[in-house]
Amino acid sequence: MINHKTNLWGDHGLAWSLGKRSIEFFCLYFLQDTFRVKPDNQNRQLCSVHYEMWKEAEDLFIHDKYDKLCGVLPRGSAKTTIFDFSVSTWLHAYGISPYTLVAGKTEQDAIDFIAITRQAFEENQYIIKAFGSLIDTRRFTVNKLELELTNKTKIQAISSASSMRGKKYGNNRPFCIIADDYQSKVDVITGEARDKKYRTWMDDAKFAGDKAVYRDGKKIKMATKFIVLGTILHRDCFMSRLLKDKDYKHILKKAVLVDDVDKLYNDDPHWSEFRRIYFDNKLTDSVAFAKEYYYQNQDKMQYPVLWPDKWDCLDLAIDYYSDSTSFKQELQNDANKIGEKWFKSNKTESLKIIESHTFVKTMLCVDPASTSNKKSDSFAFLVGSLSDNSFKYARKAQLLKLDARSEFDKYIEHIVNLLKDYDDITTIYIEKNTFNGSDAHSLEQYIEKDPMLKHRDLNIINKQQLKNKDDRISVIVPEINNGRIIFNSEDQEFIDEIMEFAGQEYTQHDDAVDITASFSDMISDIEVINKVEFLDKNKLFSRGR
Repeated sequence: MINHKTNLWGDHGLAWSLGKRSIEFFCLYFLQDTFRVKPDNQNRQLCSVHYEMWKEAEDLFIHDKYDKLCGVLPRGSAKTTIFDFSVSTWLHAYGISPYTLVAGKTEQDAIDFIAITRQAFEENQYIIKAFGSLIDTRRFTVNKLELELTNKTKIQAISSASSMRGKKYGNNRPFCIIADDYQSKVDVITGEARDKKYRTWMDDAKFAGDKAVYRDGKKIKMATKFIVLGTILHRDCFMSRLLKDKDYKHILKKAVLVDDVDKLYNDDPHWSEFRRIYFDNKLTDSVAFAKEYYYQNQDKMQYPVLWPDKWDCLDLAIDYYSDSTSFKQELQNDANKIGEKWFKSNKTESLKIIESHTFVKTMLCVDPASTSNKKSDSFAFLVGSLSDNSFKYARKAQLLKLDARSEFDKYIEHIVNLLKDYDDITTIYIEKNTFNGSDAHSLEQYIEKDPMLKHRDLNIINKQQLKNKDDRISVIVPEINNGRIIFNSEDQEFIDEIMEFAGQEYTQHDDAVDITASFSDMISDIEVINKVEFLDKNKLFSRGR
């Protein structure tokens, strides 16, 4: 029997015994360099959610209260450190799990996990003193994806693309399966992709683990324990569906502890003023001016956050203004509006009615596709005008499948034909992406040689769009929904693609709405120089009757 009065920290000592009964204690003592604030480290003070995660881990593995945990926690909340790293280390230091399988989003994530776990067993002196040396590379398998310990247990890491089915270590199926960031944005872009990800997990999980073993009415072996960690990427994504699965115990947290971050950052008087300054292009350094406003009103602009020592109100606000969709996915786990179609209505007119209007400015906008297979984007063309009634008209809007390599000449000829069909076009905007300016140069040469076009005053703009695409498109949502941008009723394919838009991460094709946003943004800035007409000077001196 171990005498804990004299053996506090050593082999099977008091600390060892307490750690087996408390994952929280194990982490705060044996992994103290990771979790505790010390004068010689830069660790942050833990918050209540970290103790809650430890409690759930104890309910899962020590008290055996349930078998499946779904943790939907903000990016950066240390969920990977607690569940992947510390729980795995605890399970294998005590030999509780003969075989643990950890699935990361990518193979590199898996490699990184094995590396940090191996380091804990090889270098952590608190663990080595109480558990001995658990790494022996001469006798046991240790590589970038597998860690076999001297207590004959194994940790294996795989990518989310790998199947968990049929994996064993000796005669053991995985005792613990951890899936961390199991889904990516590619897995949520279409309904088919979302269904596939969920179905793959359910089928794999069903056959990868073991059920509990009972003998004479007593449980002698726990069932495989599942921990699934991640954030909400879509209202119907893999993680969203697991939150509705009653087989799982759920943890759902958000970084900003308010009901509606959109209301906070856009309607609060101080934050709305901060936003106005932050996006004021007339200021030489709008970010600096906005921060100065924050510091002057800091006490009035505070709001509760999940981890006060990690998240700052100013930094969170800037993250939100930079990309509100990602903010709500990664930090708020709020997908109520994510995946919804942005456009609720549109206004169309027949070609005859559209052409009856008086147009004061007209331009041609072009966005070439980068690839040419069936699932690729289309070449988008839009002849757009601003009318004297202040409405914007998409007079001709087309989506064409062209081979970027073999049909380059056909692409240029199509632009030329549109220029000839609409002789009031004064500006041609070509997004600089696929051809890196060679298409604009070829068009310029073609115009110089064409007898119908060379005398027209045509201005070619060839530049990249550097603004966030969703931000640019969000500007035209009210314009289209309220009928301020009017489309040609014949261009139904183009209109239908716009109406399907639900954000660039959740829409397969966004060519139509992207080029429409470019047109709406640029048409107001175009300057039209009218031709000077000279009056017959004889009329100035004509005599009266």
